[in-house]
Amino acid sequence: MRTSLLFGFALLAAICGSFAPAQAQQATEAPTYRKEFAYGINFNTNGGLIGGGMIRSTHLLTADMSRFWMVEVVEVKHPKEQRVQNPYTGGVYVFGKTNSAFVLRPSVGAQKVIFRKAPDSGVQINGLVGAGPSVALLLPYYIYYDYTKRDAQNRPISQEDIRAEPYSPERHRNEVFIYDHAPLFSGINDLKPQVGAHVRGALTFEYGRYRDAIAGVETGFLFEAYPKPVLLMRALGTPDDQLNNRYFTSVYLTIYIGSRS
Repeated sequence: MRTSLLFGFALLAAICGSFAPAQAQQATEAPTYRKEFAYGINFNTNGGLIGGGMIRSTHLLTADMSRFWMVEVVEVKHPKEQRVQNPYTGGVYVFGKTNSAFVLRPSVGAQKVIFRKAPDSGVQINGLVGAGPSVALLLPYYIYYDYTKRDAQNRPISQEDIRAEPYSPERHRNEVFIYDHAPLFSGINDLKPQVGAHVRGALTFEYGRYRDAIAGVETGFLFEAYPKPVLLMRALGTPDDQLNNRYFTSVYLTIYIGSRS
């Protein structure tokens, strides 16, 4: 987290500096478009292999300044999550996981051109800042637990009884009987929202050979806060507010494409 914070402060300082008057290198031709629409996939330090996705709409105010709104949906994981395999069944699960968190982040913000590319080639660099609410959708993590009655030699003495249940450290103490993880949306009826807020700072590196199309990469830092800890994991003997966090920092990268009009 310390590395993320240092990176974030350095990036925000660079971006804030870019919003001050500066002699940016510009092409002599002003933009011929007024709107951009882009969508892409997100990778971040709090997510899995693919963190999520985003859409963004940008409206030009001047040749160098624009405003935007965007919606991002990402998965947020606990830093202590670790996949475990049951050696007897081959099932894989995350021990201690209580909820999966999918965060919806509507944002509004401003963007400034730092380095303008030529009309039909080159790379354009923009700085942007944005903020908005964060809505964490907490989906209970379900597992298959084996309730089959067994004798002293662990041999079944009743009909197989395997049930899908939300994980509980009090009820599911014996890891050997955690058969497998249940399908992701098993607990969709018990979905619970938790509302917080976020702020981001980023640089975009935009490449486009055509005036009506864009492709690029956005890399930045995001800070997110909630009024109370987001319950992702539980463990016997450890208070929930000590194991889970209210504040999240992440470094992210988004690859996007889009169009102009």
